Amino acid sequence: MKHTIFPCLWFDGNAKEAAEFYCSTFKNSKITTDTPMVVNFEIDGSKIMGLNGGPMFKINPSISLMVTCATKEETEGIWNKLIEGGSAMMPLNKYPWSELYGWVVDKFGMTWQLMLGELPEGAQKIIPSFLFVGEQYGKALQAIKEYASIFPDSTIGTPQIYQAGEAQPEGNLKFGHFFLQGSMFAAMDGFGAHEFKFNEAVSIMVECSTQQEIDHYWDSLIAGGGKESRCGWLVDKYGVSWQIIPNNIGTLMTDPERSGRVMQAILKMNKLDMAILENA
Repeated sequence: MKHTIFPCLWFDGNAKEAAEFYCSTFKNSKITTDTPMVVNFEIDGSKIMGLNGGPMFKINPSISLMVTCATKEETEGIWNKLIEGGSAMMPLNKYPWSELYGWVVDKFGMTWQLMLGELPEGAQKIIPSFLFVGEQYGKALQAIKEYASIFPDSTIGTPQIYQAGEAQPEGNLKFGHFFLQGSMFAAMDGFGAHEFKFNEAVSIMVECSTQQEIDHYWDSLIAGGGKESRCGWLVDKYGVSWQIIPNNIGTLMTDPERSGRVMQAILKMNKLDMAILENA
């Protein structure tokens, strides 16, 4: 059984508004969970969590959502909706890697890379893309190899590597895609001075069916310099935030008879204990 691995976006009280906006922008989209704290939604087959976490963390371009479009019209249509109230980081135009590409910040602060092209076999349309900058610059290839070693049934596509004399140091990652248990991700090294870095505003959720799986991912992702946080959150040694959670946590949290007890138990934990939560 494959685990569900998907991004979580941190909002300041407007997660449902953002989810409705994204669902209106992409086809085959719907809101699947709507609570004061969490709004889960699916856009074009990709699951995303919206978390009303407050003003503590702000989304930045370190983890963007990359969308591969089949036609020029589709690319332009999605771009025109996402840029309403937002701004362009890279204008929609022709670039060496795509006949039509653009990088946009939407009105909620989320960044999107839109590209005309073909998806690799088995890939979902919308994928999280990691940009390694600052202290993590040059570590993109190392990171994706490490992630693939942690998650079973994972593969790495053929990475595009900078060669001698190109814009970045030889050996840095131009672009690479990889699959973690069937979910596709992308990564690249980002040259230049950037004021942002990985933070909790975009985290990666990992749903687990057993405590053994929770223990494995937790211990593996904090190894080598990562750190534990509260309520199932951790930060790995590259600065990427992960949430390692039981796959039945949604059911437990929406059970009106015991949701309060489950939440109180979660607030006392770093790594989550399934048995304690199920018996709360």
